[in-house]
Amino acid sequence: MASHRKSRPTGTRVAGIRTPALATAALTSVALLSQSANAAPEADDKPSLEEVEKKVDDLYRQAESATDKYNAAKEKTAKQRKRADALLDDVAQRTQKLNEAREQLGSFASAQYRTGVAAPDTATFLLADTPQDYFDQTQLMDRMTGRQKVAVDDYVTQQSETMEKRQEATESLETLTDSQGDLKTAKATVQRKLADARELMSKLTAEEKARLAAIEKEKREEAARKADELARQQAAQQRAQDEAARQQDSGSSSSGSSGTGSSSSTPPADSSYATKAEKALAFARAQIGKPYVWGAVGPGSYDCSGLTQAAWKAAGVTLPRTTYDQVNAGTTVPLSQAQPGDLVFFYDDVTHVGVYIGNGMMIHAPKPGTYVREESIYYDGESAIHSVVRPA
Repeated sequence: MASHRKSRPTGTRVAGIRTPALATAALTSVALLSQSANAAPEADDKPSLEEVEKKVDDLYRQAESATDKYNAAKEKTAKQRKRADALLDDVAQRTQKLNEAREQLGSFASAQYRTGVAAPDTATFLLADTPQDYFDQTQLMDRMTGRQKVAVDDYVTQQSETMEKRQEATESLETLTDSQGDLKTAKATVQRKLADARELMSKLTAEEKARLAAIEKEKREEAARKADELARQQAAQQRAQDEAARQQDSGSSSSGSSGTGSSSSTPPADSSYATKAEKALAFARAQIGKPYVWGAVGPGSYDCSGLTQAAWKAAGVTLPRTTYDQVNAGTTVPLSQAQPGDLVFFYDDVTHVGVYIGNGMMIHAPKPGTYVREESIYYDGESAIHSVVRPA
C-alpha cells in the first residue's frame, strides 16, 4: 500500500532540531549494518562439519573408483604390451626368414644369368612389393626349375604372412598407446580427488578436527554394535542348523532309512573351502598395519582389491584385479550366511571390498592415509554393503 505521509527532509531530528552530525553517524551505522548483512551469507556459505565429512568421504570413494579404472587400465596395458612385444618378435623372425629366402632366390637368378638359361630380369622381382603380380605378368615362372618354383612360392607366402603380422603389430601398438592414455587419465583423476580431499581437511580448525574425530568414533561404535548383532544372528542360525541336523540324525537312527528329519537346514560348509579360506585369512592378517596405497598389490602396501587378490592367491585361488571383476568371480551368498574368507563388497558402484573374518568383522585396506586393519563391515553404515561373494 502506498504511503500518504509527506516526505521528510534528509537527516535526523532530536527534539525537533535537525542535527547533521547525528545524521552522519546514523548513516554510518546503517552502512556498517549493511556490510554485516552482506557478510553473513558468506559465513552461511561455509559448509557444516557434516557436509565437509560427506564431501571428503565422497572424494575418497571417487578416488577408489578411479583407482579401479587405473588398475584395469594398468592390467590391460601390461597385457597389450606383452602382446605387442610378442608380435614384434614374430615379425623380426619372419623378416629374417624372408631375407634368407630373398638371398636364395637371388642366388638362383645369378646362376641363371651366368649360364644364360634365363634373362637377367629374373632378379627384378626381388625389388617388387608384390612379387606374385610380377610373376603373373611375366613368363618367368615358366623358365624356372621345380626347386626354384618351390622357393618362389615359399618366398611369396612368407612375405604375405610377414606383411599381415606387421599390420597386426602396428594395430597392437596403437591399442597400447590408447591403453597408456587411459592409464594416464585414471592416474590423474585419482591424484586430483585425493588432493581435493586433503585440501578440504587442511581447512578445518583444530576444534573442527576434534569434532570430526568424535563423529568418527560414534560411527565406529555404532558399526561395532551392528557387527555384534550380526554375530548373534549368525550364531543363532548356526545353533538352529546344528539342532536340525541332530534331530535328523536322531530320526534316521530310530526309523532307519525311512526316517524323516528336517530338510530345510543349510548344508554344512564345504571343508575344502574352509581350508582355503583359512589360508587367505592367515595371509590377510599378516598384512595388518601395512599402508593403503592406491594401485598397490603388495607386498609392502595394498589397495582394497589388491589385498583381497593377494590373500586368495595365497590360498591358490586367482582373482581378477578390480573390485567390479572380483564381485563376479564367485557365488553370491546372503549376508546372514557369510563365512570367513568371503568377500564383502560395498557401494552401488562396487568400489570397495574386504575379506570377511566372521562376527560381522572384516580385514580391509580402507583408504589413503590409513592402514590394513580389522573393522566392522558396517563401518560406513548398513546401506553401504553391496553383496557378499564366496570366491572358491
